[in-house]
Amino acid sequence: MANSHRRHDQPSADLAADIVESAQQLVRLEIALAKREVKELAISNGIAAGALAGAALFALTAVLVALPVWLVVVIPQHAVAAAVWFLLYLLLAIGLALLGRSRLAIRMPQRTIQSLKETKAWLLHQISSSSR
Repeated sequence: MANSHRRHDQPSADLAADIVESAQQLVRLEIALAKREVKELAISNGIAAGALAGAALFALTAVLVALPVWLVVVIPQHAVAAAVWFLLYLLLAIGLALLGRSRLAIRMPQRTIQSLKETKAWLLHQISSSSR
C-alpha cells in the first residue's frame, strides 16, 4: 500500500518539478526581456537628450554671439537692450526645458509587464490544473 502511494506521488512530484523549472526559465526570460527593454529605452532617451543638448548649445551660442551685438546696434539705451536680452534668454531656457520634458520618456517597460502578467496567468493555470 505504501509502495502504491509512493508511485502515485511520483507523477505529481515530477509535474511540480516541471512547473518549477518552467517558472524559473520564464523568470530568467522575463529578466532578460526587462534588461533589453530598459537598455533600448535608455539608448533612445540618451539620443533624445543628446539632440536636445546639441540644439540648446547651438541656439545658445547663436544667442550669445549675435543677440548682444544686434541689441547694442539697434537699441541705443543699453539698459533696455540688457532687459530684452535677459527676457530672450529666459524664453529660450523655458522653451528648451519644455521640449526636453516632452521628449523624455520615463515609464515602466510595457512589454515586460505584459509578459509578466501572461507568465503569472500561465503559472496559476499550471498550479490549479496540477492540484486536481
